[in-house]
Amino acid sequence: MKVATVFIFFTLSALSACSKYQQVSEESLPSNEKLNVLYIMTDDHAAHAVGSYGGRLSSLNPTPNLDEFAKTGMTFTNVFVTNSICVPSRATILTGQYSQTNGALSLVEAIAEDQQYLPRLMGEAGYETAIIGKWHLKAEPAAFDHYQVLEQQGRYFDPIFRLRGERKWPNNEIEITGHSSDVITDLSIKWLSERKSKKPFFLMHQFKAPHDYFKYAPRYEDYLAAEFIPEPDDLYAVKETFGSIATRGENDSLRKDIGTSVSMRHNRRQMGIDLGVDPSLPDEEFTRQSYQKYLKAYLRCVKGVDDNFARLIQHLKDSGEYDKTIIIYTSDQGMMLGEHDFQDKRWMFEESIKMPFIVRDPRMQNLGLKNDLVINNTDFAPFILDLAGIDTPKYMHGRSFITALHGNQPKNWRTASYYRYWTHRAYHDVPAHFGIRSKDYKLIFFYGANYKTDPRPFYDKEWVAKTGQHNNAINTPPAWEFYDLSKDPSEQNNAYNDIEYVQIIKDLKTEMRRQRELYDETDVAYPHLQKIINQHWD
Repeated sequence: MKVATVFIFFTLSALSACSKYQQVSEESLPSNEKLNVLYIMTDDHAAHAVGSYGGRLSSLNPTPNLDEFAKTGMTFTNVFVTNSICVPSRATILTGQYSQTNGALSLVEAIAEDQQYLPRLMGEAGYETAIIGKWHLKAEPAAFDHYQVLEQQGRYFDPIFRLRGERKWPNNEIEITGHSSDVITDLSIKWLSERKSKKPFFLMHQFKAPHDYFKYAPRYEDYLAAEFIPEPDDLYAVKETFGSIATRGENDSLRKDIGTSVSMRHNRRQMGIDLGVDPSLPDEEFTRQSYQKYLKAYLRCVKGVDDNFARLIQHLKDSGEYDKTIIIYTSDQGMMLGEHDFQDKRWMFEESIKMPFIVRDPRMQNLGLKNDLVINNTDFAPFILDLAGIDTPKYMHGRSFITALHGNQPKNWRTASYYRYWTHRAYHDVPAHFGIRSKDYKLIFFYGANYKTDPRPFYDKEWVAKTGQHNNAINTPPAWEFYDLSKDPSEQNNAYNDIEYVQIIKDLKTEMRRQRELYDETDVAYPHLQKIINQHWD
């Protein structure tokens, strides 16, 4: 029917921003009442595109409603994705597991009902569960009591939703007129208004926006039209100290091949061309216009999310549920917004892996504070389960950080977050890599090879026809990159060969190896990759 030594021992610095909190026990937050849980997730909403996170875009006031919301809860400033791409991130959030364990390494895998741990456990604990909006995990979201989800990536306008019905998944479909951000919010408000159960609810409200191709509702056409969007420092030319032979090639020989661009640099895909900028313009002017058009379209999608977020909050207030509801706002990953002349995500660079994560729990005593605990998306399910009074299953890799809401450092917490991007060169020509991110440092190893020995054809059929090459079958040079984020937050200086950091890098490699083994992220199953890793580890 249609109509992410010092890395092994924990630090107390995460509490520096939370010293105003009264200390409570290691137990869950005090309450005998089960509260509702509203989990709101966007697609590709980078933390530096949320006003309260600061950065070059904050002067534009892109998210006034989210910023006001942040004053009522806690903002977590060191939250990282473990694999910056839609399906793997969403699978990790549902399972509490790294990609190699849950099986979702790339965009093509599914998460079947028996792996949909979070909604199943919430349901077993007495919650009425629902997911509305983007799903993207192929299999039916059958562990939810209610679902109304976009088909695959979904359309921005007049989206088609899949829901339960007489026919077998995915054949029950309905088309709804309007912009997806508005429609998804309408559907969530409708479900909240019409549900008959007296159970508390767990609703995963998941926007499509601001994923490419950044199609915004027409009412935002004039938003930022007269503004000049602040540019990254290295939009026009990256510094000589940035990157490595893995990301630039010898003597920059791979600059046209690695990492799709905002400018005309990349040989296959440039954001300006995608958005209709005149390719005959001089290079600098093409780049300027491309960036402005990119960011304005992206931020107009963000504006639509922010306004619809406000609608959801107002509905909770009007219905008397606001002070009975824990509200979480996040994204499935970050986004490169022209930094290093990169578009999209996938990279382990900061803008791609940092996720916004803002929580309001009505039981919190001090509000509007920030916390720099190193969290990643394996922790989301344990955290939500803990909010509902449910113990974390042993099969989950993540842990709950619920005590941080009341100012307590969780015991024996990680000091660094492990990351791995598996999908070598497909889609946006990002080399396969893994790494570790602590509060002050980041270490990345680009091994530059596909985990599949028979990689599937590259999706860009025109490029394959033109060159006869499947990019994801072409290896790139292995190399290490190391960034001191305390001195170089925008990652302009690869200091891997700097003698000052020899011991720090050694300690990071030790921690990286430990986490790879702990989370079953080794390459035992991929001996061709392990050979590269062994050859270049030291």
